[in-house]
Amino acid sequence: MRETRGGYAHKTFDPEIGMEIAFRPLGLEEDLERVHAWMNEEHVIPFWQMAWSRQRIEAYLRDLLADAHSTPYIGHLDGTPMSYWEAYRAADDVVATCYPAAPQDRGVHLLIGPPEYVGRGFALPLLRAMTAFQLADGAAEKVVAEPDVRNRRMIHVFQKCAYEPQGEVELPDKRALLMFCHREEFERRFPDALG
Repeated sequence: MRETRGGYAHKTFDPEIGMEIAFRPLGLEEDLERVHAWMNEEHVIPFWQMAWSRQRIEAYLRDLLADAHSTPYIGHLDGTPMSYWEAYRAADDVVATCYPAAPQDRGVHLLIGPPEYVGRGFALPLLRAMTAFQLADGAAEKVVAEPDVRNRRMIHVFQKCAYEPQGEVELPDKRALLMFCHREEFERRFPDALG
């Protein structure tokens, strides 16, 4: 887990939406109810398939927090928690069965929780900020995503954020579109994103 500054692991101001975007490591006590509620939101259920009991979500998050290859984050807009993220080392994830993952490749999973934040143009700035966060230390040259092939809206957002489709893949829980965001293309498209 990366060291946090003032509780946040990464913070930036996005001029496109005029808001501060920040990510902090998930805290089980602080965030369990929130993540449980979000996983049971109508717009989240089809793609995460985790409309589980509070106890099962707690067990999932405990396992995730104990797993050195993945870090869960809560994303904030102007200080309000409104998204859930999992950043992971692709080489240690099931996605590595779909392509020859380099040791430094990073990957992301995400959801926007509260319905009032959905469809309001926040997904791209949030994804851009998280992608910049994953590339910030200079080690990773690529960030990987595997959105559900049915999630056309999110695939469109990934493409707008410099993620390029590589082809459909079968994962244990879904048919996904494997997508890569290469550092060089990300920096070309968003020259100010990495500071």
